[in-house]
Formats: sequence, C-alpha cells, structure tokens
Amino acid sequence: MFDMHTGVDAAWDSTDMSGTFARREDAMPAEQAPSHARTRCATCMMRSICMAASLEASEVARLDNVVQSWRSVRQGERLYRAGDPFRSIYAVRVGSFKTVVAPARGKETISGFFMAGDSLGMDGICLETHNCDAIALEDSVVCVIPFHLLEALCREIKPLQRQLHKMLSAEIVRESRQMMLLGSTSAEQRVAAFLLSVSARYRERGYSATSFVLRMTREDIGSFLGVTLETVSRTLSKFQQEGLLTVQGKSIELLNLDALDAR
Repeated sequence: MFDMHTGVDAAWDSTDMSGTFARREDAMPAEQAPSHARTRCATCMMRSICMAASLEASEVARLDNVVQSWRSVRQGERLYRAGDPFRSIYAVRVGSFKTVVAPARGKETISGFFMAGDSLGMDGICLETHNCDAIALEDSVVCVIPFHLLEALCREIKPLQRQLHKMLSAEIVRESRQMMLLGSTSAEQRVAAFLLSVSARYRERGYSATSFVLRMTREDIGSFLGVTLETVSRTLSKFQQEGLLTVQGKSIELLNLDALDAR
C-alpha cells in the first residue's frame, strides 16, 4: 500500500527492484508473459515477509516454478472485481492496493489496504469467487500464483503450507482487530491506530517507520475507519497542532509514536 517507488506508465521488468524500472513496450498479459519476464522469489526484496518466507533455497526454486508470471496494474485499475472467478493469489511486489466491498444497498466500503509483501485474493478461496474489488492505489506489480498449483506444492513442502496457513490466520486476526477498532474506539483513536499500523508495516519492510506517504485518499481512510473525510482531516490537523505529527499533502511524519499510542 505504501511502496516508496514511483510507478511508470508502462509495464516493467519485475526483477529490477532498484527503484528504476526498465520499460517493456512489448509487455504481454500475465497469462501470456514469456519466460524471461517471470519474477523470481529468490531475488525479491519482499521474500522475507511474503510466500517464500522460511523456505530453503531448493524450495524457493520450486515455488518459482509456480509463480510463473507477473502482472502490472495501473493506478485506478482493478486487479479483479467482485464476482470474478477465483483462480489465483496475487503477491504485491511493487505498489499498493485497496479492496472495496459494495453492499447490496448503500455506499462502497474500503475493507483493506495492501502494500508490497502482502497477498491479495484470498477472499475468493471460500466460494471460489471474489467478494470485493481490488484497485491499485498507484502503478503496481503483482506476482500471479495459480491457486491449484500452490495447493499441490503445499502438500509437498510443509513450510510453504505453514506459511499459507499463517497468511490466512493473519487475515482473520486483521479483520477481528478491525471490528474491535470500529466497535469500541473514538474517531481519534481510530486514526491514531491506523497511523501506527502503517508505521509498523513500513518498519517491517525496512523503510522509515516515522516518515512515509499515504497513497490512499482521506476519503478512503475515512471509509476504512468508519468516519467521514472531514473527521480524518480534522483529526490529523489536531494531531499536528499537538505536535504529534506533521502533514504535508499525503506525506506524514510521526513525531511522537508513544503519544499516538496513548490516545
């Protein structure tokens, strides 16, 4: 969700993670990507927090054979839509996404934000169709992992199976925490908890935990937290006046993590 790289208006070679992406004018859809365009788990900087975590080199090589392609998704485009058949899990290699749920009646709701190292699409496992839209917050790249191939490999590589179980469990924990946050905290506490969550996720990925860019809009944050856009903006302004942070557009610098945690 909060990748520090800048997107480009063309597909790129996903093996180059230096921040300068090689343009590929002849880019093909993920299912048609040539073998030289395949991503490699062994060289991915997100490996330690993604699907390949805890795998031996030989096991990573086998996972590479399952992750056969990558896909670029431009800002505002959908990786998949609610109702689409579930076929693959997507590992975010570069960029960020939001998931949007549209109830039968009422306004669309943001159900989650995903950044490099996170996995998308697990919502489709239960009913074999996706129950939300996944929309790119910036130009992004995902690794496409066909689920039937991943399942087969999990039966042979137990550490991979455990990692998949951990990822599924993490989704349950995330949603439980979100329900508790929405049901028992004030608007200020929700915004503070959100900023601290973003901070922790940046730290996990080796980036600054106190200075980062929020790729989503204030309206998106409000939808996710169950408050209005105005409430989010007003709360950020209040925190800035209290010396807890500074805000400049989408750039945030957290000045007092302990004080935010104590809200």
